[in-house]
Amino acid sequence: MAILPHDVTREILCRLGVKDLLRFRCVSKPWRSLIDDPDFIKLHLSHSLKTNSNLTLVLGHINPSLLSVDLYSPKTEQTHKYPVEESHKGKYIMLMGSCNGLLAFSIGDNEAFSLWNPWTGKSQMLPATGTEFPPWKSSRPSIFLGFGYDPISDDYKLVRITQFYGVKDGISATEVKVYSLRTNSWRRIKDFPFHLSHRHRGVLVNNALHWEVSTPFKLNTQRSVAAFDLGTEEYRLVELPDCLGRGVRMDLYVVGGCLCLVVCYGEFGSIDIWIMKEHGVKESWTKLISIKYCELIEYLSCVVPVAFFGNGRKVLLKIDFKTLVWLDLISLRLEKIASAPRPCIFVSEMMVKSLVPLNGNGTTMFNNESHRGGKKRKRSTNR
Repeated sequence: MAILPHDVTREILCRLGVKDLLRFRCVSKPWRSLIDDPDFIKLHLSHSLKTNSNLTLVLGHINPSLLSVDLYSPKTEQTHKYPVEESHKGKYIMLMGSCNGLLAFSIGDNEAFSLWNPWTGKSQMLPATGTEFPPWKSSRPSIFLGFGYDPISDDYKLVRITQFYGVKDGISATEVKVYSLRTNSWRRIKDFPFHLSHRHRGVLVNNALHWEVSTPFKLNTQRSVAAFDLGTEEYRLVELPDCLGRGVRMDLYVVGGCLCLVVCYGEFGSIDIWIMKEHGVKESWTKLISIKYCELIEYLSCVVPVAFFGNGRKVLLKIDFKTLVWLDLISLRLEKIASAPRPCIFVSEMMVKSLVPLNGNGTTMFNNESHRGGKKRKRSTNR
């Protein structure tokens, strides 16, 4: 039988899904070596991102598992149990972000954090890190988190911003720590110079994390968006459309790789969905659509744009924490997606399936059978 050249084999394999590649590691030692090669993993990820392949919709809720859904066959769902240690079982788990196939989640009241690749089954608990409280008396602090990739150092980072509030005089302060997957350690960086608002998950766009910020302790103030560049570790403000008024509800998301802004004008009024087509350029803000209150969308403040499909003609929306609908941007038709009943969805985002690895420190392998509660099979070493 003819043997394909290495480069040809590499190009063929990089077009396959993660599940197939994990099976094909058993074909031979050369194939296993190739699929485990860091350069091949980057090639496979790059091809998936460029071609919008190996994508899945991830739905997170309070239960100790999350769902991945194939949007072309919505009733085809896969359940993934969060890999938590025995001491953390039964505690509240919240998905904090995803990047290149890796998920970051918090356990309990932000008492522990973990990274996880559900597609390879590998996970890693992050080392604990303390908090330095300010010298003045403060109320209970708020914690804001974000996860993403730093292309400068080829590293994945989890950012934790702790915001303290003064009991008197309306003062506030922050502590910012960054976890590096490459070094498996935390370090403190300069404080966050803005006052963070209600959203606790940073929105990852263009290798920067974004949060809504405002003037502290004041109502109906003009809100802004602050970005933290994961490469330079610098902060900056992102300008918003001029037509936004004061006192409106504003939420940030990422749709189709672009920063997305949802502005709500009252529960029974309307919402505007804006897209920043060129990151960091104020003039590129484009109003995608205005949606008015209707029977299908009962609570406008619960509308979340998730993804584009059909060359941008359709946008996937999550409404009322449970329902997924297609919105045709040309006909303005709403179409409910038929799917199995599910609990409340608190997090919904598109992500790519990948082979991106984690450090060897504290890494645990969970095979597919353990996700279903079955017995783990021993891996043969005679290959």
